[in-house]
Amino acid sequence: MQPDRLSATFAALADPTRRAILARLASGETSVLKLAEPFEISLPAVSKHLKVLERAGLIERGREAQWRPCRLQANPLKDVAQWVEYYRRHWEESFDRLGSYLKELQRKNKSREVQRKEKKDGRKT
Repeated sequence: MQPDRLSATFAALADPTRRAILARLASGETSVLKLAEPFEISLPAVSKHLKVLERAGLIERGREAQWRPCRLQANPLKDVAQWVEYYRRHWEESFDRLGSYLKELQRKNKSREVQRKEKKDGRKT
């Protein structure tokens, strides 16, 4: 995926109304009017959101007589998932290394405590 396309996808996903529209479209295609129903914004505002989603390649709008169906296009979401996956692996590896380091520190601290206790107990006798 080209970085500009990825940027367009992230920009489209940045708005909660657009994410809600995508969530509704995940159930299947529907009309612009049906998409607009739960939102307390004007139909032209919904249309602007749809244009952003369409430019990002996240939806496709059709024309069937008077009905203007919208449908989800998930390919850009797959590209976002791949981009995120790269960083998820990076962070998991970093956390694994941190976890190993912390276990080593705990092991060393426990060893030192045992040595101190043995020294302390040795002086008392």
